[in-house]
Amino acid sequence: MTIAKKLLHTRYRVNDLERTVKFYREILGLEETRRHKSSRGSELAFMKAPESEELIELCYFPGSGPVEVQPDLTHLAFEVDSLEEFGKHLASKGYKYSDGPHMRPEGGGIAFVDAPEGYEIELIERAK
Repeated sequence: MTIAKKLLHTRYRVNDLERTVKFYREILGLEETRRHKSSRGSELAFMKAPESEELIELCYFPGSGPVEVQPDLTHLAFEVDSLEEFGKHLASKGYKYSDGPHMRPEGGGIAFVDAPEGYEIELIERAK
């Protein structure tokens, strides 16, 4: 039987590739693994979280018009050690949580920050 075996990457189209790559690198700590231009003319940058195999493909394709992200359309979720410490990191870079943090009585919690173009990034602190 032929099946899809493994998630390789997810694409997010963006208005400003350099600004978005900088956000993912400096705010989230992701690494840019490669960059190239597709046969259709899209500029692509691939980003990877340190402990993940899957990539995020950031795509700049101005020919399809501006990106307008609807509220609650999609988000990426990343695990962090501490929402409190990550919030301090955000503040040092001029950002803040757009929602939360919401801590659970049993430990752990979630918070959100908006990436360029309005894509939501969920941060999850697991209970210890």
